[in-house]
Amino acid sequence: MFLNSLLEENAALADVALHLIGEGAILPDTYVLDLDMIRENASKIAAEANTYGLKSYFMLKQLGRNPLVANSLADMGFCGAVCVDYREALVMARANVPIGHVGHLVQLPRNAIESVLSAHPDVVTVYSVEKAAELSDAAESLGIRQKVLLRVRAESDTTYPGQSAGFLLADLEKTVTQLKRMPGIRIAGACSFPCFLYDRSVGDFVKQPNADTVVAAAHMLRDRGYDELQLNMPSGNCVHELGMVAKAGGTHVEPGHGLSGTTPYHADHYGAEKPAYVYVTEVSHNADNKSYCYGGGYYRRGHLVHAAVGNSLESAQLCNVSPLSDECIDYHLELEGSFSVSTSVLMCFRTQMFVTRSSIAVVEGIQHGKPELLGIWSPLGDRIA
Repeated sequence: MFLNSLLEENAALADVALHLIGEGAILPDTYVLDLDMIRENASKIAAEANTYGLKSYFMLKQLGRNPLVANSLADMGFCGAVCVDYREALVMARANVPIGHVGHLVQLPRNAIESVLSAHPDVVTVYSVEKAAELSDAAESLGIRQKVLLRVRAESDTTYPGQSAGFLLADLEKTVTQLKRMPGIRIAGACSFPCFLYDRSVGDFVKQPNADTVVAAAHMLRDRGYDELQLNMPSGNCVHELGMVAKAGGTHVEPGHGLSGTTPYHADHYGAEKPAYVYVTEVSHNADNKSYCYGGGYYRRGHLVHAAVGNSLESAQLCNVSPLSDECIDYHLELEGSFSVSTSVLMCFRTQMFVTRSSIAVVEGIQHGKPELLGIWSPLGDRIA
């Protein structure tokens, strides 16, 4: 999906990745992150956000919840990490990463609430009165008053399977009355997901009804006396899209794939951001006139199509990668063609590293001609080397 962009816009990363696997510094099934390029992309996003008066959290589930990258982004002035679930929040807390937003896609379970609140997140999203009550009780026991965002929804909103949640806009007046009685929390805004999605048929991001639902909720909250509200509008946040968010009324964004130059927009366009990761593996064996490379990092929504096979960029050959059916585990990925065993393989596709079993190698200095491997982490953010 992004291999051609990688080879055209960040060949230095591809070259370093081949060098690392060739010398044995990393093993097959490893994502290599270019910390320089992540910072460069982040700097562009932050500058554009400032132009529109938007505040930016950063989301790193796509990059394996990596605490080194997280602290680097926090040092650049981002407002903290977006933690997609409680486990990510605990990883970031252990690494002393400022937590910006937690609870949006996955609520905090009862026995994790106190630990997460002790890390002082900026906002916690709730989408049930019961969960709000648990948060309030935990906050009171810690002697704090936690800011919360209300995940809101309307019948016309876009929703992914397994992610249906939120306070119905039609019931919001009643909900706010109930939450106002809870002394440990303070309503600080509203959010939804997804507020924007890339539409390949029009070649651009398209605002979803969810964004209007967030704005409608904010109007109601302001009428009830709430001010300085956060209107959080994620999905696909990148330089190209931020003006759309501001125009829709958003105040906060959560760049994730934008940081690595791998949003769906980047698959069709050369955006301001450039590819900042590559997947590295090697040929395991050959059978029936095809080669099979070690897997582990395959993501079913990644639109993986091509690979570059070779031990150097000069010798690399492009080939097709056969898609896996849903019943298969990605023990191996099938390459169209026959290649020598142990030959290196590069791929660059849309991924969510935290759902893989890959290793994550972070390299600094690539863009300055002085690459240094800073360490290797699990896809869940634990350092392993």
